[in-house]
Amino acid sequence: MDSFDRRILSELQINSNRPIIDIAAAVNLSLSACHRRIKNLEESGVIMSYAARLDKKKLGLEMDVFVEISLISQSQEALESFEKAVVTYNEILECHLTTGNADYIIRVAAKEVTDFDRIHRNCLAKLPHVSSMRSTFTLRSIKPWTGYPVN
Repeated sequence: MDSFDRRILSELQINSNRPIIDIAAAVNLSLSACHRRIKNLEESGVIMSYAARLDKKKLGLEMDVFVEISLISQSQEALESFEKAVVTYNEILECHLTTGNADYIIRVAAKEVTDFDRIHRNCLAKLPHVSSMRSTFTLRSIKPWTGYPVN
């Protein structure tokens, strides 16, 4: 991967819906060279897929909640059972196995506190092998995620 590929990736993370000719102009490549590079990045798996970034507030989602979860055991069965259950809930936006005090960190988005209560009761509380949960509500996002650094 060279500097042209990195610049293409940066441009695509800003807006992958732009015409390739606009991306080519932004990175100073011909249309065909830019198209070929994008195809190579897709085929090599660097670009996994394309998706739309949605405005959570316009969807009525006012709060992000990070939930630290500790399991009763770190046995293979407990980890696998927990992870299998997590992927079945659409309310869980992300789940990461972590080091430190918690075994996992989960991110959910909620409309309001009562909606988070619903998510807690109908989703988080049903996850297997959980010994404790600690929720942190974000007050506002200072630097939202917009993509990976590719420089």
